[in-house]
Amino acid sequence: MILRPPEEDDAMMPQRVRLQHEAAVRHPTSIIGCQVRREPPNSTERYTRWINQLASDQLLTQVFTSHGPTVVMPTWFCSRAWFSHVGPFDEGGQGVPEDLLFFYSHLRKGGGVVRVDQSLLIYRYHPKAATHSVLETTIWTHRVRFLEERALPHWAAFTIWNAGRQGRRLYRSLTAESRRKVVAFCDVDENKIKKGFYSYEDSEERPKPRVPILHFRAARPPFVICVKLDLTGGAFEDNLRSLHLQEGRDFLHFS
Repeated sequence: MILRPPEEDDAMMPQRVRLQHEAAVRHPTSIIGCQVRREPPNSTERYTRWINQLASDQLLTQVFTSHGPTVVMPTWFCSRAWFSHVGPFDEGGQGVPEDLLFFYSHLRKGGGVVRVDQSLLIYRYHPKAATHSVLETTIWTHRVRFLEERALPHWAAFTIWNAGRQGRRLYRSLTAESRRKVVAFCDVDENKIKKGFYSYEDSEERPKPRVPILHFRAARPPFVICVKLDLTGGAFEDNLRSLHLQEGRDFLHFS
């Protein structure tokens, strides 16, 4: 049996509340999510795989990606006491990524992230959903600042994996202090590597920063990875696995 709201809404399985409540009792300071079934099934295939297949440790290490919270907001379940501790949603109106901001606040206060590994929600895709009203640039700015707050202070230096548009955009978006920690870009594209370096022409520093571009095997971790997952037929993932690195310690995904 499925509890069926109007056709345009999400629908939850009858066991959802029980299973997520049981998990919340065991993890009272966590947001509890669950796996989902997307409708229409082919509407966001990569995103749906990401939602459902993250390992338990990745629920905390992949909080910087463009996908947003590692358990999607329609699946959230937590105690009233913890919700009140974290604080209310930012109801600043259209264009505010309220779920992302609440999720970040939750993590800042030491909250955990747990997923019930059963599909307990039919998660409908709506091209006109409110989430599409949030500008990508707004989300990008929040993500960069959260990366600088939570991850980069732990590294004296790091490499940006992707010498292309996304990697350069991240570099330019960093504060001057964070940019000085970037020791290299790395890539697999020989044309980018042959350029030898990236020059940040808009920098106010003199001389202007010139950041080396290396083959990924010649680069040194830790890496901030600006390569989208699940888009290269496994080639990128194979390259990353070949380095035998530990996610969270040696690399973080940003794209």
